[in-house]
Amino acid sequence: MNNKEGYIFWRLAYSFISDHGYRIIQLFENQKELWLEKLENKKAPIIRMLLQDLDWGNAMQRDIEFTASNGERVRKQIGRTELNVVNIYISQFPPVDEYEYRIAKPFVYPEGNKTMVSSILLAKGEYDPGFDRISERIGAEIHFSLNEDYSEQDVESLKKATLDFAIKKVKTERAILSTGNPFFTYVFIVIQVAVFFWLELHGGSTNTSTLIKYGAMVKQLINGGEWWRFITPVFLHIGFVHLAMNTLALYFLGTTVERIFGKGRFLFIYLFAGVTGCIASFIFSATISAGASGAIYGCFGALLYFGVIYPKLFSRTMGMNLIFILGINLVISYTASGIDMAAHLGGLAGGFLAAGIVHFPKKKRLIGQMLFLIASGAICWGALSYGFHSVAKTLEEQSVIIKAQEYVNQEDYQHAYHLLKNFEEKAANPTEKTYVILAFVEYKQDMFSNAKKHLQKAISLDENFAPAYYYLALVNLNEDNVNQAKINAEKAAKLSPDDKGFSNLVNYIHQLQSTGEGGE
Repeated sequence: MNNKEGYIFWRLAYSFISDHGYRIIQLFENQKELWLEKLENKKAPIIRMLLQDLDWGNAMQRDIEFTASNGERVRKQIGRTELNVVNIYISQFPPVDEYEYRIAKPFVYPEGNKTMVSSILLAKGEYDPGFDRISERIGAEIHFSLNEDYSEQDVESLKKATLDFAIKKVKTERAILSTGNPFFTYVFIVIQVAVFFWLELHGGSTNTSTLIKYGAMVKQLINGGEWWRFITPVFLHIGFVHLAMNTLALYFLGTTVERIFGKGRFLFIYLFAGVTGCIASFIFSATISAGASGAIYGCFGALLYFGVIYPKLFSRTMGMNLIFILGINLVISYTASGIDMAAHLGGLAGGFLAAGIVHFPKKKRLIGQMLFLIASGAICWGALSYGFHSVAKTLEEQSVIIKAQEYVNQEDYQHAYHLLKNFEEKAANPTEKTYVILAFVEYKQDMFSNAKKHLQKAISLDENFAPAYYYLALVNLNEDNVNQAKINAEKAAKLSPDDKGFSNLVNYIHQLQSTGEGGE
């Protein structure tokens, strides 16, 4: 074997590593056998290269079977259901006997039939067909010109360049994935655990009054000027299970994000995502909320940004596993009761945006970072403007309802009617609660058709609002439509089984039907 075969071996290896994203799995001690992989592409074949003179076809066959056996071990290690191995022989001459039939078709490992070896020979007189077959197998063009002779120094220089490039590539990727050791992740864990025990000692972490006192997200209080509630809920947790789940998630996700982005950037990402999660909750959630979930979902968002910037490294290191975990969490958030889905999605978006603002350590994308900063500012400003406007309208409606209820308690139905009617006419989108109390006032004043119309509006807004069905049943009874009254009363009782007034109305209607009274 001369230096030309050595040059071809290392020139091929350099092309696979530098141009096509392959990585070294194994380089044998004699540096004449090399295995390469491309983890980010599950369909990409494993490449095995052997620099060796092949004198006889039998020796080639034995080596193909060995390659298939070793490929099967690799398949199990990397967890693939099937594995294709492109087996490349670099030899000065082809075997002296018949060998073509041995490489004409792929060899399938007999135990399980899950590993297939496609062998290709690069030898004198076979270079161009060999390069064509390699290109076909890996789905990329592999061709380079060759001289008739190379010096030993040429081969050694190319080998050094190939191995140096592979090592530098690994070091670069490790540097991206490990900027520094986590610090603030552990700080946040300590803070949220300490705050939890503080809550337990001062009223209980599940006590609503205690949560509100120490900073839970409450729309009305934020609207009243307590803006710090956009961040304090991140450090509060409702019950031990809530704390345990978020602490565990923070430990795994936070440490990963902090290693990639560094301490300062992680601090910004986590807090910004926590704030955006609270803003989303402020806009869309009707109840008080607390927890680090929004900030933790921000870690998901930051890792997705990492995937956008480094798609190959992301796919190889976390990729589908992260997306699968995120998907499962989002499904649980959407389907389970008592979970603030808005905060989760707001935190996810906030983490992605924050990562775009700070980018990665020692790397700058000033225009991109500026665009992320402008977009983040615009989104937050727009969300806050919408949220405060929406909350102000809600608070106005609540005030009207409370005042109307006072008139009802005094049986001053006329003043209640005028108050509610004026609000209905000027408000853009009254809720079902306004329509129901207005319908009740109209019912008391024998305005049955108006009451029916407003109750039907309430049901169109919330088909599970039990009081609307109850009062609609009363209107039906006034219309002598006992059957429809029964349907609506039973609906109300089903939606609110603990309300005795609803069940009493159902019993009353049954008595009417049993005595033959009523209309239809």
